[in-house]
Amino acid sequence: MKKIGVWLAILTATVLSLNKGRVLEAKPRGGNEILAVTQEQQKGVSLTVYNQNLGLVKDNREIQFGTGVQEVRFMDVASQINPTTLHLKSLSDPEGLRILEQNYEYDLMNPQKLLEKYVGKKVKVLDKNYYTGEERIVEATLLSTNGGPVFQIDGSIHLGHPGRVILPEIPENLIAKPTLVWLLQNRVSRPQNVEASYLTGGISWKADYVFVLNPKDSRGDLSGWVTVDNKSGASYRDATLKLVAGDIHRAQGREELYSALDRAAKAAVSGTVMREFREEGFFEYHLYTLQGKSTIKDNQTKQLSLLSATDVPVEKQLIYYGAQDYYRNQFGAPVSNQKVGVYLEVANKKENRLGLPLPKGVVRVYKADEGGSLQFVGEDWIDHTPKDEKVKIKMGEAFDVVGERIQKDWRKIAWNIYEVEWEIKLRNHKKEDAQVKIVEPVPGDWEILRSSHSYEKSEAHTLQYLVDVPVDREVKVNYRVRIKF
Repeated sequence: MKKIGVWLAILTATVLSLNKGRVLEAKPRGGNEILAVTQEQQKGVSLTVYNQNLGLVKDNREIQFGTGVQEVRFMDVASQINPTTLHLKSLSDPEGLRILEQNYEYDLMNPQKLLEKYVGKKVKVLDKNYYTGEERIVEATLLSTNGGPVFQIDGSIHLGHPGRVILPEIPENLIAKPTLVWLLQNRVSRPQNVEASYLTGGISWKADYVFVLNPKDSRGDLSGWVTVDNKSGASYRDATLKLVAGDIHRAQGREELYSALDRAAKAAVSGTVMREFREEGFFEYHLYTLQGKSTIKDNQTKQLSLLSATDVPVEKQLIYYGAQDYYRNQFGAPVSNQKVGVYLEVANKKENRLGLPLPKGVVRVYKADEGGSLQFVGEDWIDHTPKDEKVKIKMGEAFDVVGERIQKDWRKIAWNIYEVEWEIKLRNHKKEDAQVKIVEPVPGDWEILRSSHSYEKSEAHTLQYLVDVPVDREVKVNYRVRIKF
């Protein structure tokens, strides 16, 4: 009778705790109840996402512990949690709550694992006669699960029995969800506000930009989107969302998890710069805080508006790059298939309706055709770009502007002195004049002996020309250089 009274008391406590939104296991361990804390007790969650497949979760829950030492199961955490980063604190009684022991249980339940736990044990199999429809339950011993279940029934061995296996109970060491198990020491019995913070993999964010050019390629409308990809194994309801942009150094370890999905942003432009995110400098990075709450579900890709700006000035550049190895020997040959690159350059300044830190991401550029339909014209990655810096976007290669480079002469003057002469031909088949920037890398200690056009020594080993090429004309740029190695 005494044992029945104990079990009734435990059952009554379980029912009462369910009414309060918490669950107490009715199975005692060492004389103490095991407290299961679920997402139902969550009072708030804050999620900080880094663009390096990393998230910081701050999970705030209201829990009523018992006094003394107690085992607690903290459930509904991310399946890709790094348990070594966990920090638990009571906001109500910081000094009175201590973790004595912590375990992370991730041996999750599935049919195969359930069967494996019963190898060598008695189970029941529901057998059905498909001719008569009669069902009967037979007792069997599960011998193996490798390649399929093997049963011993009435002294005979059955391979892959067609019946449905019935197990008596769930094994104690299998759980349905990833769970943190703590052995806690608590000194107060009143409900407490507890915050558990941890790092998790499987969640990342990236920025995508859409730039819509005007007909003259001189201005455009820029919109930016944030894409959060959550594969962490947990959902975050009504979360305070923060995004960190910057290159954070991390110690290398085994927590190299998934990559973020690559999603294109959609063009959505308004008249002024409007952001749903508030930006602030944070350490040597930038922090973007979403105004309001957002729910980030597990296995969900969510897009949020980051910025929008109209009539942004842009400079289109045609650039013809040389190659360092042109100067290595005398075997210069025509390079008729070398392309003229097309680039867009945007100054990230306030007067250009920008002037805010731009997180790294992909810029996709569109332009309307004669019928008014937007067409995709190119894309490129940009790195983290502070305000007042320039963004350079490579669009592709020019179709109607052609470049050709020919080595006209190569001489060895002394054992370490050479003279090289180059001719560069530029042809313009567009309907309007074009301006091409020629960038020539020149190694060693060099001096221009002769040049057909004015030039600029833009860097120690870079020669640069800015050449106007009229419609349907060819322009030749010739220069001779002396190089000392």
